[in-house]
Amino acid sequence: MSDSDNCADVDEMKSPDEIFEEYEAKLNDALAEVEEPPEKPGDGIRLGLGDLSLDRRDFMKAGAAVGATTALAGCSGFGGSGGQGTTSSGGHGSVPDHKVAPGEHDEYYGFWSAGHSGEVRVVGVPSMRELMRIPVFNPESARGHGFDDQSKRLLEEGGGYTWGDSHHPNLSETDGEYDGEYLFINDKANGRIARVNLKYFETDAITDVPNVQAIHGCCIQSPDTDYVFGNSEFRTPIPNDGRDVKNPDEYESVFTAMDPESMEVQWQVRVDGNLDILDTDKDGRWAISSAYNDEEGVEVEEMTHDDRDYVKAFDVPKIQKAVDNGNYEEVNGIPVVDGTQDSKLNQGSDPIVRYIPTPKSPHCVEVTPDGKYAMVAGKLSPTVSIIDIEKLDTADDPADTIVGQPKVGLGPLHTTYDDRGHAYTSLFIDSQVAKWDIEKAVEAEKGSTDPVIEKIDVHYNPGHIQATQAMSADPQGDWLVVLNKLSKDRFLPVGPVHPDNDQLIYIGDDAAGMELVADEPVYPEPHDAIMVEADKLDPATVWDESDYEGEKPYISEDESGIERTGEKSVEVNVSVKRSEYGLRDFTVKEGDEVKLTATNIEGSRDILHGLAVPQYDVHLALAPKDTRQATFTADDPGVYWFYCTYFCSALHLEMRSRMIVEPRG
Repeated sequence: MSDSDNCADVDEMKSPDEIFEEYEAKLNDALAEVEEPPEKPGDGIRLGLGDLSLDRRDFMKAGAAVGATTALAGCSGFGGSGGQGTTSSGGHGSVPDHKVAPGEHDEYYGFWSAGHSGEVRVVGVPSMRELMRIPVFNPESARGHGFDDQSKRLLEEGGGYTWGDSHHPNLSETDGEYDGEYLFINDKANGRIARVNLKYFETDAITDVPNVQAIHGCCIQSPDTDYVFGNSEFRTPIPNDGRDVKNPDEYESVFTAMDPESMEVQWQVRVDGNLDILDTDKDGRWAISSAYNDEEGVEVEEMTHDDRDYVKAFDVPKIQKAVDNGNYEEVNGIPVVDGTQDSKLNQGSDPIVRYIPTPKSPHCVEVTPDGKYAMVAGKLSPTVSIIDIEKLDTADDPADTIVGQPKVGLGPLHTTYDDRGHAYTSLFIDSQVAKWDIEKAVEAEKGSTDPVIEKIDVHYNPGHIQATQAMSADPQGDWLVVLNKLSKDRFLPVGPVHPDNDQLIYIGDDAAGMELVADEPVYPEPHDAIMVEADKLDPATVWDESDYEGEKPYISEDESGIERTGEKSVEVNVSVKRSEYGLRDFTVKEGDEVKLTATNIEGSRDILHGLAVPQYDVHLALAPKDTRQATFTADDPGVYWFYCTYFCSALHLEMRSRMIVEPRG
């Protein structure tokens, strides 16, 4: 049945409140047949979530309501303004053309995490054209990632996992602005953090972080990338070596600090609850993390028992001082500082971690470009909590750091910013983006809808949301991208697995309002994105040989040849250029370990060559002036052609060489 068929069954379009009431009635009928769980002390507590009050049964209903609104999201006209402000319908003439003419370049680079493909996708903004894919956590043959010695070693030393789930891309900064040097990204699945070199758009480091499972939040320390931070989401015993496996009271999650140059873990902080997403202030002091399950339960009923959770604000200089003074326990070679609420380091007026009470299950933290506030979306509350970062050091009661709490809509998840004092929050349940005034939200009563300026419908169920350069101190305030989890009826059907839908919104004209200008189907599941002005990056168009001097050789035509280095080892060196390998053929013996080194000696940009020996799982992707190496054992006698995998010339099909493996008599 199509989405239009589903909509045809609806006599009239229903508001979100009517849908909630309908599903509440259905849930009441279902729950009446289910035996209530035994009561625990305090089970009568209600979840005070701003202006949304939920008891335990209501909490279950809220989950069902998400499904209800999702199911009807494809119906035309569903999801109005949902509160104060107007809902954009689009059509104003002030929107610049987002299409980029053939031969012209985009204004911004966008870096999209690509989820289960374990890669980073490079997107031009505003055209939304996919420019390149950068393999990170997963092998990928087109770039040869995981098929040459260097990248294979990178993946093996980075944990040796067969897949990853890339989540939160972060650009390195100098003085609070993107400097174009590195991009960092986390692996949600396996607890890894990787670094991408933006000179070559290539992954150059992967760290398998000890003492963690599932790094979810990841960010750099602004303003100068002094650390890369990561949050372990799942609580486990530390060390997780079989002890305390049935004692959840001993499970912990940790906040990790890494050196961005060496990519080595410097220290960790154990805390109460499950850590989630994080961001830092603009002064190099505070790292602020959302968190959930401060009940430290292992079942959903336990995790959702209390009416609030605690955002964690890590005082980085104080933590570093504790490490320097030896106030830590070493676990798997890493200094682990006790940052739990009961820790002696958190007693008194000078704690290393501040625990800030917020509505239940906050999902994000995004710091404003001026470093003044940290926004924490409620997820189960219709509000966004505004933390005054300056008050983190002065407030006697951490709750007093929350200076505003506007009511923006149902299911707020993530917030981004323009350069004019506005915040934009994705509303997962409402399938909308809410635009609101930050200072008005601070001045207004908590729970007020007055700061909300405008809302725009998106399609459907938005997660992360990013405006151009909004995570830096230099936001641009022109384009905003919404990463929607569902596309439903927006594109041609492609089977049961649907594309996600990234949508481009113009936000540069406050008088005219937000304007939806483009739908972009994407292979699931991109999670987050970050955008930077194109002129802040200076990618190389060919390799600089000096960048790998001393690590691997540059093989010229004259240096092509074969050398036996042991009874069962040979080195094969080969130059590569259009239509020709430096060796027409070479012979090795059965059982030889072959170290194959190849250099693309072309000096012209955009002339790539490949060197593939499929029977030995070798694929070297060679950019101009680059050298790659592969080591394998030639254990089967026979003739093996290796050939170019990139169409490079009129004689591309004839570009090949023979490896002859003789039986070892």
